[in-house]
Amino acid sequence: MSGVPGGFAFTARGGEVRISHHGRPAGVLRGRAAAVFLRDVEVQDPQLLMARVTGNYRHGNERTAAMHPRNRGGRR
Repeated sequence: MSGVPGGFAFTARGGEVRISHHGRPAGVLRGRAAAVFLRDVEVQDPQLLMARVTGNYRHGNERTAAMHPRNRGGRR
């Protein structure tokens, strides 16, 4: 796993931004959120920005966190 998000795409129409991930709907931004997104997508990495906006963003520590004693809950 490279840790770099990918597979996101967006379409902007009529003050609305629709974000998809590998062809499936991942989120819709409207109004101010859509305007901010369209401004930021010009200067930031679009894939990373869409991952953050949709909440589909991995931090790289999922395996470490799963092994923490408080998160084990019967799984090992």
